[in-house]
Amino acid sequence: MNWWDIAILLATGLVALYLLWRFFQHYTGAPGSRKFDIYYMISFAVLLVAGLLLIFFTYDVLDNELVVIVAALIPLGLSVGLVSEFYPKYGLGYLVFALVGFLAIAITRYTGPATMATVILAVVHGIAGLIIFLLPICVAVKGKTVTSFIWVGIGGALIGLGGIALAYLKSGSQLLFFSADLVFDILAPLLLVMTLAYAYGFVKKMLS
Repeated sequence: MNWWDIAILLATGLVALYLLWRFFQHYTGAPGSRKFDIYYMISFAVLLVAGLLLIFFTYDVLDNELVVIVAALIPLGLSVGLVSEFYPKYGLGYLVFALVGFLAIAITRYTGPATMATVILAVVHGIAGLIIFLLPICVAVKGKTVTSFIWVGIGGALIGLGGIALAYLKSGSQLLFFSADLVFDILAPLLLVMTLAYAYGFVKKMLS
């Protein structure tokens, strides 16, 4: 990892920290009715820690199964928060799916086989990523929130694609043209652009 990657990851951490502060303020403004903010905070807290781990231990930390498991909380937390906020009647059901999916990732990471672990990781990441991508676009188009919230969907597309590409690399295979060199070259900028997209969309919504 070079200094450019480190600088980008530090910037990503600062944006994640800013979002944590924003979500905390939003939650404390009406704690009884904004429990979805807790799920958002979990996601960005994990993102902050993940960025710091990458800085201190470089991309080698991605070989650690525990890191792969915990990192799944980023898309899962975001998707649970979105469903709970905009479609609360499905919130509990999707939360159960997220918990089962998280447990399945954790178990198969250590018990294998590797192919099954990769498939489960890709499926869980893929479903969460699709929700983060499509739901913000749908609610913005329907007028349920500000148009700028579409940027959260753009961030969802990036995290879904990046997560699946990393899952394939862990299995020793390659997704389309995403070679190992390419994935590691774009990973830090991808995380920053993703986090900035989230920040713009979520903050615009909170200020509306």
